[in-house]
Amino acid sequence: MAAGSGTKAAERLYDMVVFGASGFTGQFVVEEVARAAAAAAAGEGPLCRGPLRWAVAGRSREKLRAVLERAAERLGKATLGAEVDVLLCDVGDAVSLAAMAKQTRVVLNCVGPYRFFGEPVVEACVENGASCIDISGEPQFLEGMYLKYNERAAKKGVYVVGSCGFDSIPADMGVLYTRDKLKGTLTAVESFLSVKSGPEGVCVHDGTWKSAVYGLADEDNLRKLRKKIGYAPVPVVGAKLKKRGFLFYNQEFKEYSIPFMGSDGSVVKRTQRYLHTELQETPVQYGAYVNVGGLGSVIKLMFAGMLFLLLVKFNFGRKLLTKYPEFFSAGRFTKKGPTQKQMDGTSFTMTFFGEGYSEGQDPQSGKPNVKICTEVKGPEPGYVATPIAMVQAAVSLLEDAPSLPKRGGVYSPGAAFSKTKLIDRLNRCGVEFSVISKPEV
Repeated sequence: MAAGSGTKAAERLYDMVVFGASGFTGQFVVEEVARAAAAAAAGEGPLCRGPLRWAVAGRSREKLRAVLERAAERLGKATLGAEVDVLLCDVGDAVSLAAMAKQTRVVLNCVGPYRFFGEPVVEACVENGASCIDISGEPQFLEGMYLKYNERAAKKGVYVVGSCGFDSIPADMGVLYTRDKLKGTLTAVESFLSVKSGPEGVCVHDGTWKSAVYGLADEDNLRKLRKKIGYAPVPVVGAKLKKRGFLFYNQEFKEYSIPFMGSDGSVVKRTQRYLHTELQETPVQYGAYVNVGGLGSVIKLMFAGMLFLLLVKFNFGRKLLTKYPEFFSAGRFTKKGPTQKQMDGTSFTMTFFGEGYSEGQDPQSGKPNVKICTEVKGPEPGYVATPIAMVQAAVSLLEDAPSLPKRGGVYSPGAAFSKTKLIDRLNRCGVEFSVISKPEV
């Protein structure tokens, strides 16, 4: 079923609504939708149905208008006002959320932390036949939504797809890309994230920091939630992927690496479980790591990390962490977020090292005998790559309907988009997937 097919697409006023459009990340998503709409209007974009009909939604008409003015200015247009509608909508007002969901095929939900504000939007979308995309990196929210809404979304024929930003499209789609480029059977992948910054350094808005604080504080509940879901274990095919230590020297990159603390690992696992149980595909084992630099960086990081893990356990500690993000993160997370210069100077590379078995070789016996290296590269992760990923995921929901899972439901990106043209769309927009070294025996 096509996105939002609970009500015929033709009866819906909009293809997309950006909810939380005046928030820090929302403003960049608006700009990206405006870019896609301009390309579609010029007949150059990924949308082949003609113009993109869209709206922005949030609590303040003035702030939403200001965001549209800023986006128009950034795109070199006189105005976006006439072609984009403004909907007044509040996460605390179920009637306004329902009214928004009834009018659109897809809601792009930018209101986080999702553990506090995400569920009412998912519920409104599912009940009113709209698909919903978010950029959450919060496993508890993502998996909680699966437990509560998967069956209802399936009945309504709508798709709820979480983590469609930097968390976790590069990792999830990167594993699938690596698998598809290996002639044979891919059985294990490790990814290594490197973030490069210019002279202005890297900075992240404190919304992401808050999500991390509450997420780590709530790990026990995540374990209970997973028990409740009763996941089937994902079988290990091929040689078992060894877990690396908390800190290790990486010969490939000549710097230290640590496990990546984001949601990538859990999202990839959900995708692999779905592809194995629903499509009988060989599951891929996955390890996610981040490169942190030389010894000086490691010492700073370990000190900050120990303090963070200590404070996050206590209520007063969490209050301190969320009140003074700049102090506790050595300036990496701020209430203002990054400047344009910082964003322009920042980029990411995620490198995937895969191993598996050549065609005709039984993955259940013997050692892996082929290797492959691929890469996903892109601009600044949080506010440039994330909006690109989110908007192109929404476009895939609208345009690639025949390639989506046959029934609606709550999905991870790889589960929803494994058969779509999402990777091609991302490549065209500056988040690039490529093979670095061909499979070698």
